[in-house]
Amino acid sequence: MRSEALKRLEGESDVLDVLIIGGGATGLGIAVDAATRGYRTALVEAGDFAQATSSRATKLVHGGVRYLASGQIHLVYEALHERAVMLRNAPHLVQPLPFALPAMADRADGVLAAGRAAAGLAARVQAAVLALIRAADPADCVSAEMPGILAVDAAALCMEDPDGLMQGVRRLPPGKVAALLGGRDVVFRDAPADSVLLHAEAAALARHDALIRVPGSGPAAIVALVTRDSRTLDPGQGAGALAFLGRAVAAALGR
Repeated sequence: MRSEALKRLEGESDVLDVLIIGGGATGLGIAVDAATRGYRTALVEAGDFAQATSSRATKLVHGGVRYLASGQIHLVYEALHERAVMLRNAPHLVQPLPFALPAMADRADGVLAAGRAAAGLAARVQAAVLALIRAADPADCVSAEMPGILAVDAAALCMEDPDGLMQGVRRLPPGKVAALLGGRDVVFRDAPADSVLLHAEAAALARHDALIRVPGSGPAAIVALVTRDSRTLDPGQGAGALAFLGRAVAAALGR
């Protein structure tokens, strides 16, 4: 059957519109889409259909959220967009899948409360990342948009930039970022003593703050968030979402 298909392909006199190499889930999907649009389409596969990566996939249309950990924001954004398209165009094939997460009865209330708080922070960080993707000026986005998105009183991009080359950032003296973070990606503080340096006009509001490393090349930098409400920047919600926000800022800055 394979040899017959190859002979038919060799005998085609008309030029193909689309030639797809690889018969995995992606290649087959492209082939079906192209053929249904009326394009002359051929697909070639070295082995069997869906024999490699596609045979080991979970079949979950999860949107690639695991790639957030490595800072591949645009990849996740594109994957989530495609997931929305699939939910809209093929609801008979793609449906939401609920998960049940067990919790010990004597700790259920605490676990659920912590989970809801962490999910709330993660949702706010996700919205902040989307704002960064749309923003023309990352520093302005941090100071102007993130306070409202993250439900904090003020936010600033702070950088060790003695030459003043970066516009819109709060300048820090050399070595300050390392002293503040102490090797960590996120630091939560109460009643910070250096609130004037980091938060300037918002210093009077600085009952609690969170300092987030902005990794990558270039001058050392942090995002400083400040709030009067300890529940907004609660260490119990975990530092993972805020650390990701730092990586997103770094990506927006091209670091």
